[in-house]
Amino acid sequence: MSKFITLEGVDGAGKSTHIPTIANLLRGQGHEVLVTREPGGTALGESLRELLLHQSMHPETETLLMFAARREHLEQVILPALARGVTVLSDRFTDATFAYQHGGREVAADKIRQLETWVQDDFQPDLTLLFDVPVEVSMQRLARAREPDRFERENREFFERIRAAYLSRAWDFPQRFQLIDARKTVADIAKELEDIISSI
Repeated sequence: MSKFITLEGVDGAGKSTHIPTIANLLRGQGHEVLVTREPGGTALGESLRELLLHQSMHPETETLLMFAARREHLEQVILPALARGVTVLSDRFTDATFAYQHGGREVAADKIRQLETWVQDDFQPDLTLLFDVPVEVSMQRLARAREPDRFERENREFFERIRAAYLSRAWDFPQRFQLIDARKTVADIAKELEDIISSI
């Protein structure tokens, strides 16, 4: 049976490092797996990603573009794959919009909820893996990274609001969130992921 699994976390949490591990664990259980990302996942989505990561814009414009990319992603990639019995593993989904655009940019949550309903109706992930680290850890990691995008260049308060928004989402939706302490070693996180994936 196909599943829709999302990975979330503040920049620098290290979630992307573990995507191959999760995909391999799922394949080991007999799943056909499609790995994708947001914003992106389609030709239009990737074009919008470039704008979102590098072009300054109003926070509400940013939010609308995120959902425009998501609508295409759902229509062209996620829903067709699930219908074929393929498990979809996505690097970010709507929880990221609540974290970054509501938490970070302080766009009203009600506006985001309206867009969420319009774009995806009641469709939600089956499982969300939230990679959590204190903001000082994520910022230290980002300082060692490649040329930062406009999100990664934001200040500490921005990331504190994002982390708080993510933790609030996990509290509100405990049935689908699994919180992972991303300060642990890659090997320890891989073992935790193995336990989680084996249980679904």
